[in-house]
Amino acid sequence: MPWYQLDDANDPKLDELARQYNLHPLHIEDARAPDESVKVDTTSRYTFAVLKPVRLVPDPDNPGDQTPVFTPIDIFSGKDFLITIADPTCPTTTQALDRARRDGDDEHPGKLLYLILDTIVDLYFPAIDHFDERIDNLEDAVFNNPSPEILQSIFAIKRELIDLRRVLVNTRDASLHLQRDPDTIIDTDHQPYVRDTYDHITRLLDSVETQRDLLNNNLDIYLSSVANRTNEVMKVLTVLGTITLPILCISGIYGMNLKGLPFEESPYGAEWVAGMTVVATAALLYFLHKSKWL
Repeated sequence: MPWYQLDDANDPKLDELARQYNLHPLHIEDARAPDESVKVDTTSRYTFAVLKPVRLVPDPDNPGDQTPVFTPIDIFSGKDFLITIADPTCPTTTQALDRARRDGDDEHPGKLLYLILDTIVDLYFPAIDHFDERIDNLEDAVFNNPSPEILQSIFAIKRELIDLRRVLVNTRDASLHLQRDPDTIIDTDHQPYVRDTYDHITRLLDSVETQRDLLNNNLDIYLSSVANRTNEVMKVLTVLGTITLPILCISGIYGMNLKGLPFEESPYGAEWVAGMTVVATAALLYFLHKSKWL
């Protein structure tokens, strides 16, 4: 069985293969669409699949960290041919195609499609582990040093998890389509393997939901920590303002130049007023301490 591997969907070779194997024009259009979602479609002659392997690349916004990137792979799997369109620079795609070549055979074309799908799904697990590690680090940072940078990291991971979940949901639906469509290229012998892949996708989706819950918890902890720090600052400022209240009251009264104020004519008036201020402040501090406000 011939296997045609193309590096670019705009390759004129694809038009020749479309005429040779009667590929549907809409499938050719989907293969050439830059942002086509994961899908599986079947005809009486072949099964068309769009899959999105994931790989981790350096994050340009956070040096030293990684972010997931999805690279599409288009597959036309017929009983007597196989056409794959994939980016040769994507290591995940290369690993999936290499496994299909190594473990597949020409007598079971559906097995080749299953092997590619199964490898792509298995390689989502390292991405999930990567998110687990990032979320664990965020938890420590939220407790130790909540900062605006932590908040930005939380929202960035949430966006990445949304993209990952969208791809996984579409991949789950595609796997289910391969099981239920009577015209699918997957034969009866390999249906149990596709169901096992479906179970793996379900586990991945459960992990993503758990990680989203953890991120929401981290966000709540961050907001609580910021609120507590604000309350502590306000408490200190309030206490300082309260302590200076006697000084402000006494100095304000003597600053109005009123007649008949105590110690006005005394040569030690300043000392007496200062002493009154100290005593009033000490009494206020004693009251606050006894009331357990300090």
